[in-house]
Amino acid sequence: MRGSDGGPVRVLVVDDEPDLLEVLSGALSGEGWQVRTAADGASAVETARAFRPHAVVLDWMLPDTDGLSVLRGLRRDLDNVCVLFLTARDSVQDRIAGITAGGDDYVTKPFSLEEVLARLRGLLRRAGMARESSDDRLVVGELVMDEEAREVTRAGEIVELSRTEFELLRFLMRNPRRVLSKAQILDRVWSYDFGGRAHVVELYISYLRKKIDTGRPAMIHTVRGVGYVLKPGY
Repeated sequence: MRGSDGGPVRVLVVDDEPDLLEVLSGALSGEGWQVRTAADGASAVETARAFRPHAVVLDWMLPDTDGLSVLRGLRRDLDNVCVLFLTARDSVQDRIAGITAGGDDYVTKPFSLEEVLARLRGLLRRAGMARESSDDRLVVGELVMDEEAREVTRAGEIVELSRTEFELLRFLMRNPRRVLSKAQILDRVWSYDFGGRAHVVELYISYLRKKIDTGRPAMIHTVRGVGYVLKPGY
């Protein structure tokens, strides 16, 4: 997906929880989008003026103000920006207040990263702020993934993958040469909080290696004590 101006989609994430900012930034950057963050309302409006985001993920409660006030500030400068509220408040009255004030959608905590990404994609498409890329392929060395057809090849040979294997490989291919921790992979592929589930990542990495690297130069590498990285297998 590309922005309506032909460049990468730009997203501003506003939340006062550092861990949440990191998780969301990693997931959105993994889509190939440009991401900026802000931890309070004043810096959010200031950052938005300079960054000109296509979309804003906006927490309802902030240290210096509330999301509705920030939304009004955003709308003064960016009429068409898509705003997705992210909050623990889930009453019908709160939802109505957010939408009435000009918010475009609403996700409650705890949330699935996939749901946030799906809602952002839908908002951006409907608002004409982004469009699907004409080339839905990811290419890393001789490894090619057609995201629309959900087909993977290495050196022209089809690689059969399960749904989870496909999502794991897609995350790796969207971040080539970047070391990804087990926590990042769990958050992005399984939407789990990290804690005692590292074996799941290890297991599926081993599955991918058998299907992609067996008999060929290795592309999936372990960075001991850190995570995994995908590199062209030359």
